[in-house]
Amino acid sequence: MKSPILKSTFIFTLLIILVSCGGTSKGKGINVFTVDQDKALGAQVAHEIDSNTAQYPLLDSVQYKQVYQYLYKVRDNILNSGKVDLKDEFTWRLRVIHDDSTLNAFCTPGGYIYIYTGILKFLDSEDELAGVLGHEIAHADMRHSTRQMTTMYGFQLLQDVLLGKREAIKQITGALVGLKFSRKHEEEADEKSVVYLCPTQYNADGGAGFFEKIQAMGGARQPEFLSTHPDPGNRIEHFHNSKVTLGCKGDKKFEAEYAAMIAKLPK
Repeated sequence: MKSPILKSTFIFTLLIILVSCGGTSKGKGINVFTVDQDKALGAQVAHEIDSNTAQYPLLDSVQYKQVYQYLYKVRDNILNSGKVDLKDEFTWRLRVIHDDSTLNAFCTPGGYIYIYTGILKFLDSEDELAGVLGHEIAHADMRHSTRQMTTMYGFQLLQDVLLGKREAIKQITGALVGLKFSRKHEEEADEKSVVYLCPTQYNADGGAGFFEKIQAMGGARQPEFLSTHPDPGNRIEHFHNSKVTLGCKGDKKFEAEYAAMIAKLPK
């Protein structure tokens, strides 16, 4: 799969950043990727994931049409909040990975959203799902993945990815799926989730529901990735405080509608 990105553009961008910033971070941090390069990278990674059915068994969008319609409705409620900066630039395509043992979701650069059946079945209501999707959308909208990769990987690997080299794309795909964001990025994504949901009917702090359930479990079945993330208790408080600070009025959970969607998932 060939990349539409020109090598010279990437090298020029990198050199300008390194010279002007001296290797330090300003504002949201160094990112050698442009928005267009985020989109191209996301398309390459999505192609890699979609082609690897053994590792990523995706639910068929025709067979599970009603599930996808429901998920896209929730996604659209977030995108139409008026708060997603790159709403019209990114793809925001959504796919479900059939793996009931994984409590996770992720969004590639460029807005390709993946959510595991494990976390869908773990959640209890639509506002909780909206909170999780809002968090993942925020990582892409704030371009956290490519910011993180800028600091994690050397110039040669990133250049190879943007030039469409298969081995480099495979390496970056695995890294993106299991990417451990910084605590700062996680806090930013949590807060953005509340910002996105605030103009909607949902409880804007719906994302706290996932962490409340995790906290109630104690040490049992807690996702491994939480070991490097902010404490669930702190994140719950952050969600609730952000809702109060922003004065969000929505209070809908849509529990019955959510349960009806879950019943349509494979057992």
